[in-house]
Amino acid sequence: MRDRNLRHDQVNVGLSRRAVLTGIGALAGIGAVNLLTATGRAAHATPALRTGGRSVAVLGGGMAGLTAAHELAERGFTVTVYEPTALGGKARSITAPGTGTGGRSDLPGEHGFRFFPGFYQHIPDTMHRIPFPGNPNGVFDNLVAAGGFRMSVAGGPDLMMPAPGAPTRLEMYNADVLRDSLTAMFTMGTSVPAPEMSVFLKKLVMFLTSSIERRDGEWEHQTWAQTLEVAGKSQAYRTVLVSALTRQLVAARPDRASTRTIGRIGQAFVLNAAGVVPEYGHLDRLLNAPTNEAWIDPWAAMLRGIGVRFEMGKKIVGLEMAGGRISGARVVDETGRASAIEADWYVSAMPVERAVELLTPQLLDADPTLAGMRELVVDWMVGVQFFLRRSAPLSDGHVAYLGSPWALTSINQAQFWRGDFAARYGDGSAVDCLSVDISDWDSPGILYGKPAKRCSREEIFAETWAQMQRSVNDGPTPMLRDEDVVHRFLDPGVAWDPGRSANTNATPLLVNTVGSLEHRPHARTAIPNLFLAGDYIRTDIDLATMESANESARAAVNALLEAADSPAPPCAMYRLHEPAELAPMRALDAQRYAAGLPHILQT
Repeated sequence: MRDRNLRHDQVNVGLSRRAVLTGIGALAGIGAVNLLTATGRAAHATPALRTGGRSVAVLGGGMAGLTAAHELAERGFTVTVYEPTALGGKARSITAPGTGTGGRSDLPGEHGFRFFPGFYQHIPDTMHRIPFPGNPNGVFDNLVAAGGFRMSVAGGPDLMMPAPGAPTRLEMYNADVLRDSLTAMFTMGTSVPAPEMSVFLKKLVMFLTSSIERRDGEWEHQTWAQTLEVAGKSQAYRTVLVSALTRQLVAARPDRASTRTIGRIGQAFVLNAAGVVPEYGHLDRLLNAPTNEAWIDPWAAMLRGIGVRFEMGKKIVGLEMAGGRISGARVVDETGRASAIEADWYVSAMPVERAVELLTPQLLDADPTLAGMRELVVDWMVGVQFFLRRSAPLSDGHVAYLGSPWALTSINQAQFWRGDFAARYGDGSAVDCLSVDISDWDSPGILYGKPAKRCSREEIFAETWAQMQRSVNDGPTPMLRDEDVVHRFLDPGVAWDPGRSANTNATPLLVNTVGSLEHRPHARTAIPNLFLAGDYIRTDIDLATMESANESARAAVNALLEAADSPAPPCAMYRLHEPAELAPMRALDAQRYAAGLPHILQT
């Protein structure tokens, strides 16, 4: 088997299709990534507390909370993390209880599955700083590269795409060459009619050459579906180019997500796939073990080693104010017993649906901009695991079940995880974990005609399995066989509510909606000792991701360092790459936008 291990400076392996290499090669002149070691300092800082206090209460132990604790502890602060459930939040492993026998661990479930695109930069930086036995680059060396990607369509030919590679450098870079490059990339193996593909590529080139002002002012208020003119288009267009690029890649709904956000992430995927940004890693990376083993547990151990305290089973239920600052927080433990905590500084690292519960009139009087948090929207995207006695030969990477009503994606985990799966987990009968993300919980399924939110646990298992079988069992040899399923596991955050005849979800996911940028708060608040971290904060990546949560925590720490007059260096901050070669076109568009004119390709 080929070596999957990644070095920090590893670039992508080559594609086999000459036409795609030549087409994408036009992107090779894009240049280096914009790496900013930013201070995160605001032009007009909020009043600092000149107390010299060094104690920090981090409220929440998910991705944002652990990142904030890490950065603060390394800079000499005394940090206590308060977490009600489990460290790692939605990034953690969730094992199937009681399934391990004979000294083996319980079967490892996940909140869906972990995916680390190459354009993530904050997360890899953090991983490099977490020691792991035998790894010179720490936890980062536990990332491995997927070999390809499968797009499966029921009743039609599946598209197998190899891992993208470094293209051939071309001398010219203009809108025509860019259009040809994207044509080669997106038409490979698809059944989208040529006129419709032309519409899609025109819109994509328009976005790539749009000014930041147009993106923030115009594209932010258009949905992805509106921009792509989905009405009247073919099923292939709607399935492959509209839905798959949102629901199944970035957990967003095309009829709700802003073109600004989907366009920026789409641009990052394109540049990453082209292999033209040296600092970007392999496009499709995964962990070589369950997330807790490969990342969260070593991280928590490292943080304890540098002095971070974890107060588990502690839920924040209120913030107290006195003299214009946070004077304390109220917590309850798992028994319901209440207590109070005090610190010099507070970093709220809770998910947005929990953070808004703390917005009292007193807090909103101190910072009215926080009221916008109530306008942010959460939705469902959680996972199912099927543990198999025979590994299903689906793909050397992720599988997207195009056209599946529940917008399913999956990955066979054991091929990436170290060691013998059967010897390490369960009762020894399972050799693989087929981990599935359900991205659409509101559309009716094919077995019961009900959305996942109204299906029982057993119906969710049956419906998910049937939708996958319909996509991949249409060949001469069935890939998914009923008799191979040893055990099934649904994210425990999903629970049946008999009174409503529907499921509840304790761990919803923030979703992007048009116009939501103005409602996202900054990491620095007007309350001088309160800072916000989480994937709902304004970040460069602007999606509910581990990367966004990590970035937001760094921004919160940098704001805290300034408020505390700390001499410690700020956290490194990174930006998604904007091609310098497109700057003249974006500058022209900025002039047109300021004059009230449409993009030049719109005329």
